[in-house]
Amino acid sequence: MANSAKNGLAEHSLGGNDDLGEIFDAGMHPRAKLGFVLLATKQTIEENMFRLCPPGVGGHVTRAYNPASITVESLTRQAEDLARAASTLLPDGSLDVIGYACTSGSLVIREDRVFAELAKGAPGARTTSLISGVLRALRVLGARRVAVATPYLDEINAREVTYMQRAGFEICAIRGLNLEKDSDMIRVRPDAIARLAASVDRPDADAIFISCGALRSIDVVDALEQKLGKPVICSNQAMMWDMLRLAGIEDRIEGYGRLLRDH
Repeated sequence: MANSAKNGLAEHSLGGNDDLGEIFDAGMHPRAKLGFVLLATKQTIEENMFRLCPPGVGGHVTRAYNPASITVESLTRQAEDLARAASTLLPDGSLDVIGYACTSGSLVIREDRVFAELAKGAPGARTTSLISGVLRALRVLGARRVAVATPYLDEINAREVTYMQRAGFEICAIRGLNLEKDSDMIRVRPDAIARLAASVDRPDADAIFISCGALRSIDVVDALEQKLGKPVICSNQAMMWDMLRLAGIEDRIEGYGRLLRDH
């Protein structure tokens, strides 16, 4: 009986490489594979990225070390861990795009350094950062004068203004909540985020930018655009849009603002 079962198993096993085409397909994510390097403290981005990923597109997440406090000093130090973190994502080389998923970190470290570090860990993937996606999003929307809402400390807000001005934008207003920890930023209620964003709006602002991947901004961006009558960019919405387009994915996504819906 045992021999019979054994022989039956052998009869139904694969005979060699010629049979492999009968068991393989393109996998779970045949359209694109996106890699996100997060701060160790992030709690919002994963859910947002998985929510926004179109069918057939995979989101793959790793983390780089940072302490609980989000300061210019702690963000600057994180550059040293980006290459290691990137190397932990799909080492088979199948990653299409990799991004550093921190708005403040990418402008403090600067995009060129971020790209270089990510490329060390994921040499076959296209590289981007969260601030890169935001800047590209504002340009595609034709926005030049921007009002900015953030949860950050003043020292980070000052860096953000300078960085965006050097990229060619005029910052007509900025307001932060002076929060130092991601564990506080993730607890800011969506209705409070909407009020903060509305408070920085100016008649001459072409767009509103809600900065920070820790905030639950994608929950309010669509309603804010309807209320304010102008584009609203938020970090996680811009990051997904940027990475999809870099991967050649042109899907339009409803419910999260005109950037993902129209561009």
